[in-house]
Order: sequence, then structure tokens, then C-alpha cells
Amino acid sequence: MKSTVLMAGRTRYSLPLSASLEAKFTALAEELDVHVLAAERRGTRGADPRFTLVRPLPFLDGPLYYARFPFLVTRELKRRRPDAVLVQGAQETALALVGRRLAGSHARIILDLHGDPGAPTRLYGSPLRRAFGPFADALARRAIRKADGIRTLSPFTSGVVRRLGREPAAEFPAFMDLEPFLEQPPAPLPEPPALLFVGVLERYKAVETLAAAWRLAAPRIPATTLHLIGRGTLTSIPTGLVAEFPERVVWTPELPTAGVARAMDNATALLLPSRSEGLPRIVVEAFCRGRAVVGARAGGIPDIVRHGESGLIVPGENTEALADAMVRIVLEPGLAQRLGECARADADQWIATPAENARRTRELVETVLGR
Repeated sequence: MKSTVLMAGRTRYSLPLSASLEAKFTALAEELDVHVLAAERRGTRGADPRFTLVRPLPFLDGPLYYARFPFLVTRELKRRRPDAVLVQGAQETALALVGRRLAGSHARIILDLHGDPGAPTRLYGSPLRRAFGPFADALARRAIRKADGIRTLSPFTSGVVRRLGREPAAEFPAFMDLEPFLEQPPAPLPEPPALLFVGVLERYKAVETLAAAWRLAAPRIPATTLHLIGRGTLTSIPTGLVAEFPERVVWTPELPTAGVARAMDNATALLLPSRSEGLPRIVVEAFCRGRAVVGARAGGIPDIVRHGESGLIVPGENTEALADAMVRIVLEPGLAQRLGECARADADQWIATPAENARRTRELVETVLGR
């Protein structure tokens, strides 16, 4: 008999599901009786009995979603009567524990930890959000200590858990739809060279460090361009770079997945100077396109990028070191090609089919349930 699992969090879904997400949930249905509590993406038109989606509010949508989250979990526990609740995020897990108590449920609560629990408040959004850091940290510690089981993505996230005295029930990457990055063989490196950044324009991505490093590196690699893809609260940084280097910096606020794959084909290497990462999907996508990564020694980046083999790792928030690595990846003969070929070979270990992801999820649930 299949275990019933409620997957809960603030992931935003549109219905009907994309082909890749449909494949993921179809595979999960082969292993588990799955229901989802999540947020509705604005503009969604469909319906799906597996999903309970919370409509966005016109103001304070994030804070009010979390304020309601324990009660939403309580309702779903009474309605679905799951054996386990798989909750994405430490703070969300602490709130789900409250919801379980309110419901009088015996469902096991499993924390699905994708990154540093402190990053969402300290390195993302407005100063007001950072003011909630101590409270968010307390919630995260409680979740890690009180959850019935914990799933992590990488050695970095497992280390976060172990520092609080817990051992993960399972460690495996999140399902990633990599098909758009695998449809074609990697393209040849471009001429002239180009460097690429893809990510939200928030503090945790250290985009100001990237901008400062580019200003140091640009005079040393005069034929090289920089392409920035992303939107967020720090739009003044790419705007300033475009004004300062009108012929050499391009900023694209948003691209579809296929467009990101093409941007990687047009790049010599991907830049990832982040202050915090869990298991960065963008690195795996770059590897699939045979592109090396110049990344910071932060979070889960070194879990994927092997220095001198599939990319270059530099100290976090070190502008000079990042600039030197940018220059090196462009000017050192054969380096980008060699690192990119190794990166493509490394990508295979991070590629999992929907069926493999579903099997690992079932095994996680069974472990926590003691079956």
C-alpha cells in the first residue's frame, strides 16, 4: 500500500503543469499517494485535484502566506490524513509542526532542506526582511531539531544539519528538468569571449562583487563581453554597468529556459560569485552545455565545481580574486575548453530521471516512517 504524502511549501505553481513537472508528479504517483499544498503563480488558469494552491494577495503576500501556513497545513492534515508531510524550507517546517499540533495529527514531518536557512532573511529582499533574521533563525533551529526526518541536497546542506546535532535521513539532489540543456551537444566556445551571469539580483548572489570584479578585469580582457540575466531588487547594478560599458555589458531581465541555454552556448564560462547557495542548479545547467564555472567558495558551490578540473573556485566576496579568475578563464590557452569538457562529464552524476527522483523520495518517506 502506498504511503500518503503531503508536499508543502511556498513553491509557486501554474496549472496545468509544464511537461517536466507533469513527468515528475506522474512518477511520484507511481511510488506514493502525493498531494501538494503550495502557492499559485499569478495568471494560472487550470485546476488539478492533486494540488491545493493558495492565491496570491495584492499586498504583503509573502508575510501573510507564512502567517496562514500553520492553519493551511492543519486543514490539509485533516482533509488528506497523510502519513507524512514533506516541507520545503526550515522555517516552513517549524510552522508545519505547529499545524500538526493544531490538527492533532500523527503525520511525520520531514524537513526538505535546500540551502542555508539564514539566507532568505539576511541575503534577500528589503532591510525590513533582514530584521526578522533572529526570529527566522530560531524557527530554523527548532525545525532541524524537532523534525521527524530531514532530507538534504548536498554535503553543504548536510553540514548545516549536523552542526545542530541531527543526521539527515537522506541526501540527494532535487529533481531538475535538464532536457533543454541536453537536447544538443555543447556548442564550440565563442569568439570573441563572453562571460555570463544568471540569477536573481539579490545580495546572496553577490552581484555587487561581480560588478566590482568586472571593472577590474575589463581593461585586461578588452575583447570580452559580460551578459547578465536576472531581475530583483538590485537592478541598479546591471543598469550602472550597462551605462559604464555600453558596448561590452548586456543585461537581460528575463529569458525562457531555452534562451538561457542559448546564452550559455554564447558564453565562455558562467560566473557564480554567490554568498550562499544550496545545490546551485545553474551550475548543473552550465555543465550540461559544457561550460566551466567561476564560482565562490560558498555554500554548495564547491560540492559541484572542482577547482582546476570543472571550474575555478575563488574566496567568497574577494573582488581581486574573482577578477583574476575571469581574466585567467579568458586568456589562458585551452583552459576554458579543458574545464568545460570536464564539466560536461561531471554533469552526468547530477542528472536524475523522474523515476529515480520518485524512488528516492519514497525511500526517504519509508525511512522516516520506519517501514
